Amino acid sequence: MDQKSERILEVLKENSKLSSREISRKTKIPLTTVHHRIKKLEKDGVIEKYSVKVNNKKIGLDLCAFIMASVSPATKKGAAWHKMTEKILKSDFVESADVITGEKDLIIKVRAKNVDHLNNVVGHQLRSIEGIEDTLTMVVLEEGKKE
Repeated sequence: MDQKSERILEVLKENSKLSSREISRKTKIPLTTVHHRIKKLEKDGVIEKYSVKVNNKKIGLDLCAFIMASVSPATKKGAAWHKMTEKILKSDFVESADVITGEKDLIIKVRAKNVDHLNNVVGHQLRSIEGIEDTLTMVVLEEGKKE
């Protein structure tokens, strides 16, 4: 990827709602070049989707936590691992679920209204998923912001 495409991506990461014309102005790259580059980045799978960054506190999800989970050996084999991760990701309030190395097998990022809500998410939703053996929950005290 060249510098023009990288500059276009940086602008889109800041605000994916900008028009090609606005991106052209910000990057000083001709409008037609911006348009064609974005289409190529989409076609090549570099840009997978456009999204919105939500202020979670304004919608009542003040609490962020990471849950590390151990997975049963039987679940780690074949399609069961993939199905379990898909089920976790469909759960309300789960932002991400990633397979990791180390003592635990998964790290799951969740949002909750408060501690009682977090307890429900962990204790009833996540722990009830077949294959999860145990969990370790870490509450985020202060979130870093990437500008």
